[in-house]
Amino acid sequence: MINPSILSLGVAACATCLSVTTKEEIVKVATGCVAILAGFLALCYAPWVIKVLVIAMPIIIERLKARSSKL
Repeated sequence: MINPSILSLGVAACATCLSVTTKEEIVKVATGCVAILAGFLALCYAPWVIKVLVIAMPIIIERLKARSSKL
């Protein structure tokens, strides 16, 4: 199940790069939608450990920011 995840993640990365670099609005919208869909599929195919890490990272980052602002 890791191969479809890597493939979907690669498509999402390429679509994101194309969306950022292009100047055409229609292309930006289309590649943005493809990037979101491929990213969602990558998470669906990913093992549960990676899903937990993806969900936990924003929480950990916020706690580290709160801890560093108290200093």
